Amino acid sequence: MNAFFEFFFGQYSDYQTTDVVLEIVAVIFGFLSVWYSKQNNILVFPTGMVSTVIFVYLLCKWQLLGDMMINGYYFIMSIYGWYIWTRTKNNTQVSPISKMSLSEKKISVFIFLATLLFVYLVYQAFGKWTSWVAYVDTFTTAIFFVGMWLMARHKLENWIFWIIGDLISIPLYFYKGFTFTSFQYLGFTIIAIFGYLAWKKSINSNPLTA
Repeated sequence: MNAFFEFFFGQYSDYQTTDVVLEIVAVIFGFLSVWYSKQNNILVFPTGMVSTVIFVYLLCKWQLLGDMMINGYYFIMSIYGWYIWTRTKNNTQVSPISKMSLSEKKISVFIFLATLLFVYLVYQAFGKWTSWVAYVDTFTTAIFFVGMWLMARHKLENWIFWIIGDLISIPLYFYKGFTFTSFQYLGFTIIAIFGYLAWKKSINSNPLTA
C-alpha cells in the first residue's frame, strides 16, 4: 500500500500543503465544468473559470508556461462562451448545438496553426525547449485552443478535440508529477465521450441544427 501511494503521490512530498489543496479544488471545479458542459448547462463557464484561475496561479508558480497559457485562454473563452450561450432572440437561443460549418473548419485550422506558432515563439523566448514534454505541450495546447473555441460556439466537434487532448494529457500530467490533475483528465475523457453522444443525440432530435 505504501508503494502504491509513493508511486502515485510521492511527488507531492515537496509541495506546500496550500498548493496541493488548491490543485484538488481546481480539479473538482474542472470536473463540474465538464459535467455541466455535457449537460449543456450554462454553469460550465463559472465553474470552469474558478478552476482555470487556480490553475493559472499554480502553473505560473511551477513555471509550466504552455499549461498556464491554456488555462488563461480557457478563462477568456469562458467569458466569450458565457455571452454566446446566453444570447437569445424571441426567447430562442441564438446558438443551439450544431455541427461545424465550412468556415468554422477553416477557422479551426487557423487557430490550431496559429497556436502552434505562438507557443513555439513563447517557449523559444523563455528557453523551454529542454525536453520532449515541450513538444507535446505545444501540440496539446493547440488542440485545446480549438476545442475551447468550438465549445464556446456550441459545436458538436468540440468533444472530439477534448477527447484527443485529454487522452494525451493523462500520462503527460502524471509524468510532470501532478497526479490529481492526471486523474482529472481521465475523468474528463470519460465525460467527454458521453458529452459527444449527448450532444449528437440533441442534434439528431433537431434536424435544423444538423
